[in-house]
Amino acid sequence: MRSDSPSPLAPERAETIALQALAWLVGHDDLRDVFLGATGLSEANLRSRAQDPDLLISTLDFLMMDDAWVMAFCDAHGLAYIDPHSARQSLPGGAQHHWT
Repeated sequence: MRSDSPSPLAPERAETIALQALAWLVGHDDLRDVFLGATGLSEANLRSRAQDPDLLISTLDFLMMDDAWVMAFCDAHGLAYIDPHSARQSLPGGAQHHWT
């Protein structure tokens, strides 16, 4: 493991953080609309796929596109700023593989 890698989270904790991120995004109209546009999902698809690991990973990827979003989300939920990244890595299929 690389020394700069985030600490892994329990799968349940990672899913909770991802679901919190999804709810946070949906609660911000401007971000929700951009997220839906980026993913191609409708609001109905979003609700029906909320537990899908691929959607949760996409949610965290979207959130992490902007440091201000990460900070606002984490501040709102009392999380460390690294937690969304740790959650992404800990979700099924979320570990990023490096070619080096």
